[in-house]
Amino acid sequence: MKKSDAPENPSPSQLIDDRIKELGDWRGEMLGRLRAIVKAAAPGVSEEWKWRGVPTWSQDGIICTGETYKSAVKMTFAKGAALEDPAHLFNSSLDGNVRRAIDFHEGDKINEKALKALIAAAVVLNHSKKKS
Repeated sequence: MKKSDAPENPSPSQLIDDRIKELGDWRGEMLGRLRAIVKAAAPGVSEEWKWRGVPTWSQDGIICTGETYKSAVKMTFAKGAALEDPAHLFNSSLDGNVRRAIDFHEGDKINEKALKALIAAAVVLNHSKKKS
């Protein structure tokens, strides 16, 4: 697809696709894997592009974001401090009252089962907050 064929206002999903391709290294691969896990764990999730370039996944509120840095892909859970984390996935932003994050570095293995459970718990929390 030539640049001139690209849609003028690409969807958030297309922008995320483009970011993954643009990274072209382990970070793009990691972001793509994390995205697939989010979609599998939260089938009704909507993809958003916030804050001038941050992939964001929401369902009844923000579940998490997928920020990319030089040495990490950071998955920040909007209400992570309120989530149980029995597998101790959270390894970043641990001092805050609301958010928690997981930094993934090159070569890191993903505990997919535990991550899916964390995402599902975030969806349940968002849904319960929306009801009240």
